[in-house]
Amino acid sequence: MLPPISTRTPESLKKWLTDRDEPAYRADQILQWVHQKGATDWSAMSNLPGTLRNQLLESFQFSSVEPAKEQGSLDTTLKFLWKLDDGQLVESVLIPANPALYGESSDRHTLCVSTQVGCAYGCRFCASGLEGFKRNLTPAEIVDQVLAVERIRRDAASARDRLITNLVIMGMGEPMANYDNLLAALEILNADWGTGIGARKITISTSGLVPRIRELAQQPRQYRLAISLHGATDAVREQIMPINRRYPLKELAAAAVEYQSMKNGMITLEYILIEGINDHLDQVVPLAQLAKQLRAKVNLIPYNQVDGLKWNRPSVVAQDAFLDGLKALGTPVTLRREKGHDIDAACGQLRLRTEKELAEDAL
Repeated sequence: MLPPISTRTPESLKKWLTDRDEPAYRADQILQWVHQKGATDWSAMSNLPGTLRNQLLESFQFSSVEPAKEQGSLDTTLKFLWKLDDGQLVESVLIPANPALYGESSDRHTLCVSTQVGCAYGCRFCASGLEGFKRNLTPAEIVDQVLAVERIRRDAASARDRLITNLVIMGMGEPMANYDNLLAALEILNADWGTGIGARKITISTSGLVPRIRELAQQPRQYRLAISLHGATDAVREQIMPINRRYPLKELAAAAVEYQSMKNGMITLEYILIEGINDHLDQVVPLAQLAKQLRAKVNLIPYNQVDGLKWNRPSVVAQDAFLDGLKALGTPVTLRREKGHDIDAACGQLRLRTEKELAEDAL
């Protein structure tokens, strides 16, 4: 398999060029085509000589992800299914025009990116881990999800330089369990010579890997942190999130406080509302207290139904009661309702459905 072009640094690409008696300045041109101009293949790189384009074709893989399926939503949320070189499938979700879900300014187009094929952490409500953990994504497979969406939807960017303005690393898998590959990918996505997405516009999610939160706090980039909480007490959280037995809320909160002391951005507490599990009003006060301790914002998300799982979405009345309870306590909170519910936008659903269809077709 050829090495991917998307993870080549300017220095390594310049060396590759000079080894072939090509001028080093061509590296900047190539990287602009790959990361900023939305080139769809080598032939689109019109300011490069044909001989060099042929050498690139023979030496590098243009993209490590191949579009397999796209689902559009009534609210214009879009889900993309990617086929990887080994035949595995992963997903990304493009969510447009959200009112500051993860940052201080309005999110124009947010892309939710996957970091693993499957997941080993076994959250009871999640489709990502239903078929178990397969493998980590490479840095290129993470970067190429972003680049591929830019290419596919470039016409939607109109006069703006970029379609994707914000990233949330909370697709399939546990991002912190693929820490090294993720950070390598984010360096490229953040770099001026790369995709150029600001660190404060990139949110990394975790279900609660305490050591990795502490490690992330020490690195220099100002990435934002989101914690997939989904329960404000250990008793509730352990029903649906096995990781809480290893890192209970007290330890998780301490790591988040440490992270907050090193960074200036607000932490987001992701809280999927599941009927009869964590939507009881007795969770409101401990959730508000935790948000205050962490100086965090709460993002309420009504549960998206997953085939094969027993959990249900609470009624609108129950959702609003939970929301109003937090607001009454002064908690910064949003209720993210109906973003992609009609396209099965919960992580892993499209992948599972497609794999099932492929298996049935093979019979």
